[in-house]
Amino acid sequence: MLIRLATLADIPQIMNLIAGVVPIMNAAGNFQWDAVYPNTGVFEKDIAHSQLWVADEDGDIAGIAAITTDQEPEYAAVGWDLDETAIVVHRLAVSIHHRGKGIAGKLMQQAEQVALTRNIKVLRVDTNTANEATRKLFPKLGYTYAGEISLGFREGLRFYCYEKRLV
Repeated sequence: MLIRLATLADIPQIMNLIAGVVPIMNAAGNFQWDAVYPNTGVFEKDIAHSQLWVADEDGDIAGIAAITTDQEPEYAAVGWDLDETAIVVHRLAVSIHHRGKGIAGKLMQQAEQVALTRNIKVLRVDTNTANEATRKLFPKLGYTYAGEISLGFREGLRFYCYEKRLV
């Protein structure tokens, strides 16, 4: 499996991945994503900024993660200093056909590699309170729970914030 930057040619497979994941998330009570978000425009912007990574298994997109420095203003509510540059993972998803292979963990490891390359010592991530998979994954990867927030662009939902500091 190759972890690489996404290209515009990957968009159809990425949108198929999202189309498979969203109904399962929603059925589990996780309404973080829906028919509107994330969308092609969001992924095109990620690609334009060289921040969308894919797990490529023989030409099949098995997972995605936007590895950015974009921090939501609401992160300040958990005591995070938003002036401190951090690598922030957004839009982490694994294809329903590739679950259980450790792909999310590999994408999170890529975030650490990006942080090390850029000499950034802090990684941050948020997840919907109903997302059991990531709530288990992040602590397993050494992330510490920092608190709970709401996000203005996802009204009515609550999110847990996690942080990892590299030594």
